[in-house]
Amino acid sequence: MRWALAVVVALLPLAAGAALAAVAATGGLPDARVRVALSAQPHDWFLAAGAVPTVLALGVLALLARRDAVAHRRAAELVSAAAEERRLLLSRLDHELKNPLTAMRAAVANLSSTRVAVGPEGRGPGDDDGTAAALASIEEQAVRLSRLTGDLRKIADVRSGVLERSPVDLAPLLADAVSVVQSPRGPSVHLDLPRAPWPLPPVLGDHDVLELAVVNLLDNAVKYTPPDGTVEVRARHSGRDVVLEVADTGPGIAAEELEQVWEELYRSPRTRAVPGSGLGLALVRAVAERHGGSASVESRVGRGTAVRLVLPAADGAQGPG
Repeated sequence: MRWALAVVVALLPLAAGAALAAVAATGGLPDARVRVALSAQPHDWFLAAGAVPTVLALGVLALLARRDAVAHRRAAELVSAAAEERRLLLSRLDHELKNPLTAMRAAVANLSSTRVAVGPEGRGPGDDDGTAAALASIEEQAVRLSRLTGDLRKIADVRSGVLERSPVDLAPLLADAVSVVQSPRGPSVHLDLPRAPWPLPPVLGDHDVLELAVVNLLDNAVKYTPPDGTVEVRARHSGRDVVLEVADTGPGIAAEELEQVWEELYRSPRTRAVPGSGLGLALVRAVAERHGGSASVESRVGRGTAVRLVLPAADGAQGPG
């Protein structure tokens, strides 16, 4: 819009010169007043007088536009380079921490299973409640740190990595994800997919990355829903998109937190007792945006939450709605 307005302004002198030239050509201006010491026709001079500033202005605009294009390209390159640098850093961090964390967990497991007699009663460190609790805490924190570094690396890979796009059938992907997160001790998980008058169309994307997002989304819902609660997984074809919705009867999210839940590492003060890294929804949104889609959330405190994932259909077929 800014450049279009600038071009219009630059063309004004030429337009004015053309208008005066037309008037002069039809005799609207007395020749004697215009042709003083000039051999050319009056309308030629009017056109030239209008064309010169217009050409100069357009030249300046072209230079400014080129400078802006270079600046935008440079900014995009810097953003891309920063994203790649972050991805490599997190990948190295994940790699460097993996071995120490594995060794730490192995040591904890070894200590937990070892019984060293320290007295006539034959009590060992594994029999002491305080020692057992400390070992369990070390194991829990090692697992948490391992998952955190792994999830951070996954988000970085999703945001800057190369996607292997192909038509992906969501029906079996969703069924597999439900089987992964469902547990006899957890809430019931229901999958509702359309079959008539036609099934879901495929989406164009990276199967493994989409599966990662769906499993994270379902795991998030199951994690915050009580055992007697319900998680519903629904999908439908709407317009040129496939809409996936995961709804739960968990504690819900306060209105002032609805945007914060998409931030990396954000944990609501009301649910900090539930284990997690705060990266689940951030990963889901990153996957949706890399596939040209979107992610949104609706929630009511004390009632539950519904997260909606919108992905473009692979064939571009127009669905209802």
